[in-house]
Amino acid sequence: MSIHIVRLGTVRRPDEGTRIGTVRRPPRGVPRSEFARQNWYDVWFPTLAPSPETMKVAQAATTPAQWAAFTRLYRKEMAAPQASHALALLATLSHQSHFSVGCYCEDEAHCHRSILRELLREQGARLAP
Repeated sequence: MSIHIVRLGTVRRPDEGTRIGTVRRPPRGVPRSEFARQNWYDVWFPTLAPSPETMKVAQAATTPAQWAAFTRLYRKEMAAPQASHALALLATLSHQSHFSVGCYCEDEAHCHRSILRELLREQGARLAP
C-alpha cells in the first residue's frame, strides 16, 4: 500500500491504483470521458493544486531563490484547513490502498508534486519508491 507520485499522461504502472490529478485545470482538448483511458487521471482533485497566482511564481522561477519563494507560497496554501485535511486523508489512505497523485509537469524537481511528495511524507504517508 502506498502513494505513487506520477506525471499525468504517462503510462500507468500495474500497481499504481486510482490516479488523482492535483492540477488546476483538466487537460486541454481531451474529452472528459477520455481522461482515465488516456492516462491523465481518474479523479480530478484541484484542492492540492497551487493557486493560479502561486503557479505563476513557479512558472517564472529560474533561480533556486525564486523556486524557494514558490515552495513557501505553496506550503502556505497547503497549510490551510481544506488542503491540510486532504493531505491528512491521503496520508491515512496510503496505509490501506494503492493510488497515485500527479501533475502534468515533465520535471518533478520543478513541479509542485515534488513539494506534495514532501508534504505527504510529513503527514506520515507511505510513499512508493
